[in-house]
Amino acid sequence: MEIQKIIDSLTEIERKVLNAVNKFNAFEEIQDSTKLSEVEVMRALQWLQNKKVIDLNENIKELVELDVNGKNYVKKGLPERIFLEAVKNKTLTLGEVKSKTGLDKNEINICIGTLRKKAAIDVKKDKELSFSINEQGKKLLAKESLEEQFLKKKFPLDLSLLKPEEKFAYEELKKRKNILKKTIKKLKYANLTSLGKKLLKQGIKTKNVIEKLSLKEIKSGKWKNKSFRRYDVSINVPRISGGKRHFTKQAVDYIKKIWIELGFKEMTGPLVQTSFWDLDALFVPQDHPARDVQDTFYIKDPAKGRIDNKQVLKRVKATHENGWTTGSLGWQCEWSTERAKENLLRTHNTVLSARTISELKKQDLPVKFFSVAKVFRNETLDWKHLFEFYQVEGIVVDPDVTFRNLLGYLTEFYKKMGYPKVRIKPGHFPYTEPSAEVSVFHPVRKEWVELGGSGVFRPEVVKPLLGIDIPVLAWGQGMGRIISEYWEINDIRELYKNDLKQLREMKIWLR
Repeated sequence: MEIQKIIDSLTEIERKVLNAVNKFNAFEEIQDSTKLSEVEVMRALQWLQNKKVIDLNENIKELVELDVNGKNYVKKGLPERIFLEAVKNKTLTLGEVKSKTGLDKNEINICIGTLRKKAAIDVKKDKELSFSINEQGKKLLAKESLEEQFLKKKFPLDLSLLKPEEKFAYEELKKRKNILKKTIKKLKYANLTSLGKKLLKQGIKTKNVIEKLSLKEIKSGKWKNKSFRRYDVSINVPRISGGKRHFTKQAVDYIKKIWIELGFKEMTGPLVQTSFWDLDALFVPQDHPARDVQDTFYIKDPAKGRIDNKQVLKRVKATHENGWTTGSLGWQCEWSTERAKENLLRTHNTVLSARTISELKKQDLPVKFFSVAKVFRNETLDWKHLFEFYQVEGIVVDPDVTFRNLLGYLTEFYKKMGYPKVRIKPGHFPYTEPSAEVSVFHPVRKEWVELGGSGVFRPEVVKPLLGIDIPVLAWGQGMGRIISEYWEINDIRELYKNDLKQLREMKIWLR
């Protein structure tokens, strides 16, 4: 950039600081010279550095500053001087010294020790200690001590630059409580580059430069005698990361919106469920491997819950034992109510479907429900398995629906999720018949990826819950696999690792 263009682009605070850097290097000196705030000086220095006009350097130094007592003694004097002033005309007892000086017990003790060490007072002990000044003490009163001279200096002080007598005073004062404190400080220094020297040689005006044009200046015509600051839109500026929702939450909200637009109502429920609703109501046998602790998170306290719907409980029990009136033989074994009461973290959102169906009346039909919520599996954590994840669940309870309606709902959902090619093929799932596996064609991998299961609930599930056997379309899809492609995530653990850099850089969900 040309010299004049750089000069024209300088802000008012940059102009002031640049002129100051020509005379001073230290940050504090630049601030004192310009009368700008610390933030303004720092901002101006960074902008000038971006323009390659100055170089900024840091130097770490040990500094000494006044502490609470030090600041107080600067105003009223050191306690030993106050002590000597009190006894310079007459001998005083310890009580009289305390009363006359207002010094506390600790300060009195320090005064006695310090003044005796300097042979400045005489101490007598009768019924009570008494103190009087001697010739050495009078000499001390007549001039400032090294400690007093040290406290009058301009703080903070660089420890490495102290003279021998100053180091002595520092060592003496630091033995005492809260007079001095040592700090480590980063000192900033600015130096002109060759470009900066050229700018100053050409001349930097600090007046008659307009950054903002006000209505008053337009009306008065004052702008005619001033220069407008040139704006450099190519200069480096700090990146600002604004607040936003977690990217998986953005996807959850979008998925919910899809189902609501398709006429579905949302199902909700507690994370902790009884085995009855999570497994038994879905016709999962009580000796099924999925009930083992290796697959399911059971709750220790409280270990068991209640089953309030006694009518549904009676039907489910009968269905498991002998098929009830569903046309099934059931599992032909005794069903345990106590085992059904065991509390667990829900293993799927189908538990919400079961509870929702059990609360429906015949006059409520037809109805459609969905949920996008967390489920829990006792899985080994790896690149494609999580023990806590979102599941997309849905049911359609309608006497007139068919399997073809299920295909239509799923195809429409995946199209809206960015997968135009959907494949549904026969599958097997415990509580649906017929059952189907749903796969989509991955646009990057160029292959079919299975995303979840679906089907029509078996009579052994529907009739005990609803009281009648009608078609209920159902599906359960793992959300992690559905949304990973959008963010080019190959390891499903990255969805929830909460890396701050990742969260800042992750693109917004715009599908």
